[in-house]
Amino acid sequence: MSARGGEGVGGAQVGGPRSEATRAAILAAARDRFAADGYERATIRAIAGDADIDPSLVMRYFGNKEGLFAAASTVDVRLPEVDPDGPEPPGTQLARHLVTRWEEDDILVALLRVAVTNPAGVERVLEVFATQILPTVRSLTPFPEQAQKRAALVGTQVLGLALTRYVLRMPPVTELTPDEVVAWLGPTLQRYLMDEHP
Repeated sequence: MSARGGEGVGGAQVGGPRSEATRAAILAAARDRFAADGYERATIRAIAGDADIDPSLVMRYFGNKEGLFAAASTVDVRLPEVDPDGPEPPGTQLARHLVTRWEEDDILVALLRVAVTNPAGVERVLEVFATQILPTVRSLTPFPEQAQKRAALVGTQVLGLALTRYVLRMPPVTELTPDEVVAWLGPTLQRYLMDEHP
């Protein structure tokens, strides 16, 4: 944890290990509360209570609920360099990475839960696809002029899987191992990435 100071909303100084710990506690509580209650029903007071701090501190660090949600839902899917000549097809490599991220990162699940009910969540999901997934698709597909369409189709599979496995928790899907999910998902992503338009 960094011991260096930083700035809160409006340039207010918030620094040192204690401030970093407070900020981290607020963000952790916010992610849990947004995931459980959705954006509209989650309140600053409830989030502060979950973090065991005064609500004014939430405002000091993040300004308002919108600012808090933006900070709490920052997502980096950390896409690796996909090797078109690797031991697995690009679609399988991409599927394996994304399934691993969903399995390990509660922030992604929380963001998806909020996106189901709130436009702010939808914007964040679309931003992730536009800034992180689309460039990868564009670099891989032999049809870069169709990259947006192909990235959107990748999204239908990845988000549909995530919704049924991690939010709705549909039993046949939750019973699959991660490797089984990759085995089903990979060929579909491969088709969306590499095959000619039907």
